[in-house]
Amino acid sequence: MKRFEGTDSYIATDDLMMAVNAALALERPLLVKGEPGTGKTMLAIEIAKALGRPLFEWHVKSTTRAQHGLYEYDAVSRLRDSQLGDSRVHDIRNYIVQGTLWRAFVAAEPAVLLIDEVDKADIEFPNDLLRELDRMEFYVYETQELVRARHRPLVVITSNNEKELPDAFLRRCFFHYIRFPDHDTMERIVRVHHPDIRKSLLKEALASFFELREVPGLKKKPTTSELLDWLKLLVAEDIPPEALHSQDSHKIIPPLHGALLKNEQDVHLFERLVFLSRRK
Repeated sequence: MKRFEGTDSYIATDDLMMAVNAALALERPLLVKGEPGTGKTMLAIEIAKALGRPLFEWHVKSTTRAQHGLYEYDAVSRLRDSQLGDSRVHDIRNYIVQGTLWRAFVAAEPAVLLIDEVDKADIEFPNDLLRELDRMEFYVYETQELVRARHRPLVVITSNNEKELPDAFLRRCFFHYIRFPDHDTMERIVRVHHPDIRKSLLKEALASFFELREVPGLKKKPTTSELLDWLKLLVAEDIPPEALHSQDSHKIIPPLHGALLKNEQDVHLFERLVFLSRRK
């Protein structure tokens, strides 16, 4: 069985690669948690790329139900066609819309199935998928047929920890928490996306970024994706490294801080820090 060892465009730590390969060996869903912006969704994309598997993505919303991933019966279209005298109405299969799980189950080769941000949906959503993820099959009542997976896909489930997941669901998963990258790992990640960035600029930017994350009272700490956006702007605007340097980074709002600070509470926090530092 082919193992996951990361890709040129995705820096995976040893423990993350071990988690992916454990899920492959156990044939269990891989539940990945971590704060937003740590690459959970990208992980599934890169696994598919590395293993040469097709990828099926199911992005969960607050209104998503488990049934949406299996199939939907388009009764409205069938009613409209019956009123128009369309002969298609005689075969109900014409109105069965395959969901993401169905398409992953019938794929010609083993696939990677991403169930993204599972905690956005209703609390019963994970429980409603227990049988399908366990047995890799489901029943279509309208056509009275059983859909069974031709090949067991690797299921990658992401969560931002917005709500607790049911114990019965957790028991069926291999769990991994993506810790926020340390300084060295973050530098490797940045180098993948910005290979030509000046070393002096990267050094000062990383120092400012990590010190900013440590500011007490931040409502939303900047994440990896926001750091990458910020660096892209710094390079585009030719911001010199010394513009990021301060003896106390808590007393200066970084240039182009709108890429890092995403709400007025955190901006006001920095403004107060600047005001207090000037009074002193």
